[in-house]
Amino acid sequence: MKQEKKPLGLYLHIPFCKSKCIYCDFYSLPSAEEQMDRYVSALSCHLIETAPRAAGYTVDTVYFGGGTPSYLGEKRLKKLLKTIEKQYTLSREAEVTIEANPDSLQDFRMVRALRRCGVNRISLGVQSTDDDELKAIGRIHTFAQVKDAVASVRKGGIQNLSLDLIYGLPGQTMEKWQTTLEQAADLEPEHLSCYGLKVEEGTPLWRMQESLILPDDDLQADMYLWAVDFLECRGYEQYEISNFAKSGFASRHNLKYWTLQEYAGFGPGAHSDFGGVRYAFVRDLAAYCAGVESGGNILSESERISDRERHREYLMLGLRTAAGISRREFEARCRTSFDPIEGVLEKLVSPGYVKKEEDRWHLTPEGFLVSNQIIGQALEALETEKRRRAEAAARGDYRIR
Repeated sequence: MKQEKKPLGLYLHIPFCKSKCIYCDFYSLPSAEEQMDRYVSALSCHLIETAPRAAGYTVDTVYFGGGTPSYLGEKRLKKLLKTIEKQYTLSREAEVTIEANPDSLQDFRMVRALRRCGVNRISLGVQSTDDDELKAIGRIHTFAQVKDAVASVRKGGIQNLSLDLIYGLPGQTMEKWQTTLEQAADLEPEHLSCYGLKVEEGTPLWRMQESLILPDDDLQADMYLWAVDFLECRGYEQYEISNFAKSGFASRHNLKYWTLQEYAGFGPGAHSDFGGVRYAFVRDLAAYCAGVESGGNILSESERISDRERHREYLMLGLRTAAGISRREFEARCRTSFDPIEGVLEKLVSPGYVKKEEDRWHLTPEGFLVSNQIIGQALEALETEKRRRAEAAARGDYRIR
């Protein structure tokens, strides 16, 4: 009997941008066009080198993230897609996503060319529909260009479009956020991602924060809860803390991260969870290219995941999704009792942070706002129970259940 191949996602990091946004802490390089060809060659070599490890897998998602992958140009992107198609078992129904900024996607002919070589999903970095807000955070596009890019996506034949938005921007009011979300939804994307602004250390925003008026935590929470209600009314189902989709359009690639599926990353700063090992590559374009070209070491970290860590991940990631977690899944995966976790979750039903539906426990939108605290409590309860059992075993008391 022929063994069915396991699913695998591929992530390709494209670290090129026209300019760097003030809030961005991803590894990306503005004005580095002269390095693109060398990088694409190195990335192709790395894909080919890794392909034998994926012989037992079917690639069912491919994600080009950045940076601004669309800035790479259709010819280079096509080369990478052809390499994947040739070297890997690529599912006919694979979800193939490319991130893009609106200013780089004004020509529908580029979209059409990408669609013809396999791209079937585009994630557009909109962030705001207010031109003043866009300028304040270092974005170089306008809302007019957003509308033109959406028109190009549709004319180019892509029927799966996601828009990224950010709330909590400098000077942003509730009314401005509501306008952004309404105008974005009016463009009728299949998917919307709504992220709260984070002030990351080392970014220009971090250095500027004292001189800016940023919405406080309470206002950000109100913005988030309003977005959840509004998008539900507009037909978008929340499937993860920050992600909303029309029926059938949840991002299959992003769900891999939340549901402990395997994925292999390529490029500087890219992360992987593949073959029972979690690893990442150096956040340095030149070092990455040189390492691939010479066969040198390009890893920045690597660890084999223990069963204990997988148990923690199931809780941490599952409770961030609308599907939540279940006793049956947890006990089948972790071979330990769900009772300590259920004890924590039961106490949070009455305050409105948690719901139980059949065998599944999931956080409410209000619960998502304090998910880190809830997850922390669940993990602590699990560790306390493990210590109790270990101590009982050390005493020779095997009656402890």
